[in-house]
Amino acid sequence: MFELIVPVLFAIFIWWFSTGVVLLLNGMPRTTFRWSVLISSLLAVVALYGLSHTADTLNVVNAYCAFTCALLVWGWHELTFLTSWLTGPRKEPCTAASGWPRFSQAVAAILWHELGICVGGLLIAAITWNAANQVGMWTFAVLWAMRTSAKLNLFFGVRNLSEEFLPTHLIYMGSYFRRRAMNAFLPISIILSSAVLFMVALRAVNVDATAAGRVGLILVGSMLAMAILEHFLLVLPLSSTAMWRWAMRRRTPLVAASAADSMGR
Repeated sequence: MFELIVPVLFAIFIWWFSTGVVLLLNGMPRTTFRWSVLISSLLAVVALYGLSHTADTLNVVNAYCAFTCALLVWGWHELTFLTSWLTGPRKEPCTAASGWPRFSQAVAAILWHELGICVGGLLIAAITWNAANQVGMWTFAVLWAMRTSAKLNLFFGVRNLSEEFLPTHLIYMGSYFRRRAMNAFLPISIILSSAVLFMVALRAVNVDATAAGRVGLILVGSMLAMAILEHFLLVLPLSSTAMWRWAMRRRTPLVAASAADSMGR
């Protein structure tokens, strides 16, 4: 039982802490962004080396290392987006009411960010191709798929838009989201991801699974479970911002209010 609980707690902590660090850095003065992105870039390079170094051997330590390295690479993508260093060619509010024009404008607003994630995913896939340790690739794939799902649900419309997470320089992004009680894509997202989680859990409890393989599956499954929880929070009458209040002290009420106004369209 202990070997099952530790990777779950590790995944929860590193998800919570890394998200808080990104929010904290993004809430600092814009003059600090170059240093934040530089340090994050160096960490991402080190993480890619770590994935390469641990790819050929799957043991418990390497499973934890690959999981952490994938999160560091993902953190770089999150930070460069939230600091507006890598977003998209369109940097203004949405002007289309609905349909393809609205979707194309939304894609243009985050295009460079999405292409950057594609490059990051391809790099990790190339580094770990046919290797014994696929924990890093699985982790990045889960983050990519679930974040894309979350973005689509925000675009289609959900109850909670978490507008407090948007910094001042990205307030215009709120115009691409909609506030609705529910959208048809959300249940599909939750059902499909839950089915994948169920299969991961079955493999993790398989008696033939090695200790390292079980740890890797639990780490990836825990990340997927937290992403599913985040999807539920999109429509439940609950706020997730309290978990990172310590990282958002620099945010002003005016910023949140402006984001709420723009997201209510």
